[in-house]
Amino acid sequence: MKKTVYIFSLLVFFLSSCGTESSEDEHGHHGHEEHGGHEEHGDHGEEVHLSMLQYKSMDMEVGKMPTMHIGDYVLTNGTLEVPPQNEAAVTAVIGANVISIKVIEGEKIRKGQVLAYLNHPNLIRLQTDYTSKWNQLKFMEEDYKRQKKLFDENVGSGREYQKSSATYYAMRGDVKGLEAQLKMLRLNLKRIQEGHIYENVPVVSPLSGYIKLVEVKTGQYVDPQKALFEVINLDDIHVDLMVYEKDIAKVKVGQNVYFKTEIKPDVPMRAKIFNIGKSFENDPKAIHLHADIIDQKEELLPGTYVRGKIMVSDQLSLALPEEALVQEGDKMFFFTAEIEGNEWSFKPQEVIVGTKDNGFAQVKLLKELNPEAKVALNNAYYLIAEMKKSEAEHVH
Repeated sequence: MKKTVYIFSLLVFFLSSCGTESSEDEHGHHGHEEHGGHEEHGDHGEEVHLSMLQYKSMDMEVGKMPTMHIGDYVLTNGTLEVPPQNEAAVTAVIGANVISIKVIEGEKIRKGQVLAYLNHPNLIRLQTDYTSKWNQLKFMEEDYKRQKKLFDENVGSGREYQKSSATYYAMRGDVKGLEAQLKMLRLNLKRIQEGHIYENVPVVSPLSGYIKLVEVKTGQYVDPQKALFEVINLDDIHVDLMVYEKDIAKVKVGQNVYFKTEIKPDVPMRAKIFNIGKSFENDPKAIHLHADIIDQKEELLPGTYVRGKIMVSDQLSLALPEEALVQEGDKMFFFTAEIEGNEWSFKPQEVIVGTKDNGFAQVKLLKELNPEAKVALNNAYYLIAEMKKSEAEHVH
């Protein structure tokens, strides 16, 4: 019996010694890892490991450290507009009937393109009146020259010369007036002088762009002041913004404007202020400013509502989504990310956080980061919680 107890005691002592040595080895090895992590990553030497399944189920987002324009800004809103010279109302010039329409709303057109044709007895009469008076003018011009020559040579009557001169210049004025009307109708004067009469008169576009509105129907009689079409050129489309009185002093020509439209709500765009108004709107009390769009202008339409911010102190800096940052005590951290086989490892990095804007925060790194390094772009709170959980289990 004594022998059995003795053997059992030796066995317990041996196992206890092995366990102590193993524990010391593990502790020493683990301590070495912590020391190495501390040197590389600051206060948090731990790291979090996620399997591919965990990574996907958490909808983790990983990528390079983003850069953004973040600074002080003035919030603003407004619309997309074009300059007045880029819009035109196309009229008939003379009362007539619309006999054909050649375009539809939204159609792209060029300057001088025929939009419609007009027909009316008034148009025929205008041309015949011109032909008649143009021919009379030729006869009167010859008579005027003859009377002038006689008068200059003291042969002719001064009265006859004055009468011829008055008649000639009166007719010349009538002809010039008719020519002006025919030119407005874009008719060929030379052909009319030769006896050609245009039955149908074209209505042409004064500028290149798009048909904004078609306001007539085939067969409709239109007055001279009636707008048949509205044409718009989008080449100089820009942002027309309203800035309130309290912010006027902050705004200057040349500042960047970052904005989004209702047409493309998920596409940020950039513009640059080129003009600031000099008078206030009364309701609300604000001033207009105009900004030239720098990015692609395709698919942008005048009248579209926009929301934006004017960068009054603008700088390109490193930035992270706010959900990629987590606070521990009085320090802020983000996580670098590496894939190792079939799992991801995330290590905390201390960072200084600056201005926040639209869900992003300006950050200043305390240690240099490889430009190709990947960082976690979300779930920082979860990652720090998992790291704390692992530390607690280790201590226990």
